[in-house]
Order: sequence, then C-alpha cells, then structure tokens
Amino acid sequence: MKKALIALTFLIAGGIIAYLFIYPYDYLVTLEAKANRGTVNQIVKLWNTSLDDSSIEAGANLEELRQTLHFGDSTHIYDWRISAVNDSVSKIRVFVKDSAHSFANKLRVPFYDTDIERRTENSLRNFADLLANHIENIRVRVEGEAELDSTYYAFVHNKTTQFGKAGGMMRDFPLLDPFLVNNGVELNGKPFIEILKWDREKDSLEFNFCYPIVRNDSLPQHPDLKYGYRKPVRAIKAIYNGNYITSDRAWYALLDYAEKNDLEVTGLPVEIFYNNPNIGVDEISWKAEVFMPLADQQE
Repeated sequence: MKKALIALTFLIAGGIIAYLFIYPYDYLVTLEAKANRGTVNQIVKLWNTSLDDSSIEAGANLEELRQTLHFGDSTHIYDWRISAVNDSVSKIRVFVKDSAHSFANKLRVPFYDTDIERRTENSLRNFADLLANHIENIRVRVEGEAELDSTYYAFVHNKTTQFGKAGGMMRDFPLLDPFLVNNGVELNGKPFIEILKWDREKDSLEFNFCYPIVRNDSLPQHPDLKYGYRKPVRAIKAIYNGNYITSDRAWYALLDYAEKNDLEVTGLPVEIFYNNPNIGVDEISWKAEVFMPLADQQE
C-alpha cells in the first residue's frame, strides 16, 4: 500500500511538472467538422485574412498551421492540427499559447475563467461559424475513375493564387468567348482550366484557362491567345457544386480518394465549368466536373 501511494505521488508530481514546464501549450480546443482536411486548411487561412494584426504560416502538409494573433499586450500562438476521422469528417485541434504569460496561464486555467480561454473560445467560435457556413454552401461528390475526352482548345495562360483562380478566369473570359466567336471560331464545349503547377504550401497556381473549339485552318491570332490539343486522359472524377472560387475543395477530396485507394495521381486537376456566374442562379446550383489525372500514362 505504501509503495502504491509513493508511486501515485510521483505520478501526480510528474504530471504537474510536465504540465507546467514541458507541455508546449496553455489551452487546447478540439473541434470536428464535416469537411476534408484541405477544406479546413483553406478556411483557416481565409479566416486569418479577416482578423486584425494576425499572421499565419503553413506547415509541411495540410494538417499543420501556425497562427499568430495579437490582443493588446498579449500574443497568442495557435498551432492547428487537422486530421481525418473518415472520408467526410476532420478533427481539428488548436493548441493555444500566450507567449508572454504562459506559466501564469497554466497556473490559472484549471481553477479560473481566464482571458486566454475567453479570447480563444470567442475567436474559434467565429471560425467555426465561417466554416459551417462554407460547408453549407458547397457539395463535393467523388464518382471514381473516368476518362477525360480529347479536344482542341484555345487558351490563355495564368498565374495566380488558389483564391484568385476565378478572378483570373473572369478577367480572361472576354478574350476566349467573344473574341473567338467574333472571329468565326466554332466553340465546342464548356470552358475549363488545366492546372500546370500547384504549390500547396504557398497556395499558388499556374494554369491555362481554355475553351474547346472546332479546329480550322484560319484560327485568329492574338498575343495572349494560344491553341492546344488534349489527348484522352484517365482520371478520377468529382462533381463540385458551389461558387467556383472554392472549387479547389474537390481537388482535396480527389487527393484523399487517391490516397485511400492507392492510386497515383499527377496532383494537377482539370475543371470543366457548366454555369455562367453572371447569370442569376444560386451558387449551390453551379456545377463543375473536376478530374484528377492518373499518373504514368503513356504519351
């Protein structure tokens, strides 16, 4: 009995010492969301842009982010950890530390309602509302393996951020549709983009914004307009509904599907757009087919 009591005393003392001096955070908040890891990652970054005097650093993968928020004389560090529970649910853990008052917070948090708790809960409630609203206004359905048809197309090259993708398309649209039609080119399908480079750490893109055409011998020339041909491509396919600004949510769903099913993919999606955003239709009715090409296809 005496040995057990001594062991328990050491265990409790060790836990207290670890909590006060070893654990790297003052407060932990855990959430769950009906979204994949990529969607959560992007909403954290979007939420950060709405805050005053805050910054964010991407980790080595989608699951890690470090956010710095300033509240008067306090600087709070949020270390985000995002993990997949299943295909459609993510677990979000936010490890919070006040860089200047960490030790005092650890003494007070178990016994008092502290500033770090109140500020963190208020902040993350705002984040959770933004995430829930976003999830409510998009739909992603992975359909599995499919083939992307061959086509001739006209295209404009673009470099932008993921969030700026739709803006780049809107800017270049007049060069593709009216210019081609006014110069006698027959359009032959829905506009699409083909991603050439995707830096997932910096959220930057390089892509071609394209319009399928019927090839002829007198295609109009323009310094910003080029022509290409796509061979049939084997891919995994998803249907996305929602604002095209956030159609990249389907990219992450396709990457998760590929990982789960041991499929090697290029990581460079193709999106086909079925709706004109300028026509008054509810965003949830907008449709895009999203293809993630399989790797190692013969030329």
